[in-house]
Amino acid sequence: MTVQEIRAFNRFYTNLIGALDYSRHLHTPYTLTEARVLYELAHADGLDAADLRAALSVDAGQLSRMLAAFEQRGLVTRTPSERDARRQRVDLTPDGRAAAGLLEERSRDAVSSMVGGLAARDRERLTGAMRTVREVLGGASAPASAPAPEAERVRLRGLRPGDLGWVVQRNAEVYAEEFGWNATYETLVARIVADGHERAWIAELDGERAGCVFCVRDDDPGTARLRLLLVDPAARGHGIGRALVDACVLFARDTGRRELVLWTNDVLTSARRIYQAAGFELVGQKPHHSFGKDLVGQDWRLVL
Repeated sequence: MTVQEIRAFNRFYTNLIGALDYSRHLHTPYTLTEARVLYELAHADGLDAADLRAALSVDAGQLSRMLAAFEQRGLVTRTPSERDARRQRVDLTPDGRAAAGLLEERSRDAVSSMVGGLAARDRERLTGAMRTVREVLGGASAPASAPAPEAERVRLRGLRPGDLGWVVQRNAEVYAEEFGWNATYETLVARIVADGHERAWIAELDGERAGCVFCVRDDDPGTARLRLLLVDPAARGHGIGRALVDACVLFARDTGRRELVLWTNDVLTSARRIYQAAGFELVGQKPHHSFGKDLVGQDWRLVL
């Protein structure tokens, strides 16, 4: 009976998510396996081809052909690994990151459409049942101490009640703790939140709030502005900042903007590295005294 139930569930779920015709259901040119490779690359700081094979259980020859095709299309670069020159390091190009971001957003939208009509109680039952399946079957094939893959631990979502208050509070707390900024920064964050936004994302790590970013209108209708990027200190090192920035970039592109801009300060070195990796360029900087500190403000721009 157990075998029959599992096989019946597999058939039902495969048909439901359209896994057998992935490109048609998400309107992308990528197969399910190609999408999984792009997703893994987007959520790691450079992977060796061997790491990809192990993570996805993909045949070595199939993966090699896939990466070669990606390289020809300008989606990835392959270089000798720093750990072992005999291995290949694989990195997404800006076009590859945009493709992975598009897949991520369309996949999220497809799932949202699937469960959007469910009552809150039914959504809780559904997610609880899914957790149970993962815990029971995952435990059967992996050590209990094995960490969850990053792709499963991190997710982005839209705003829910209570999120805006969290954004203001956590920004104020983190910047006070790390840089000694005073309450005028909290006032600025509250004003940005109150002024509204076109799109906002909350990042979750293991189901808990871990970061945020906002995309707002700029004075120029062809320009969007990235604001309030934050990754909670306890959640750093999981690719959350990059995922948030990529989501904002993709949204700006999809809404027809010519460029995405942002303002930051030179002391925020981790954020600046994320912006640079996403293709932003520094276009101006100016000293100022704000939030109780002498700072150097910087303007960054990404041509879309």
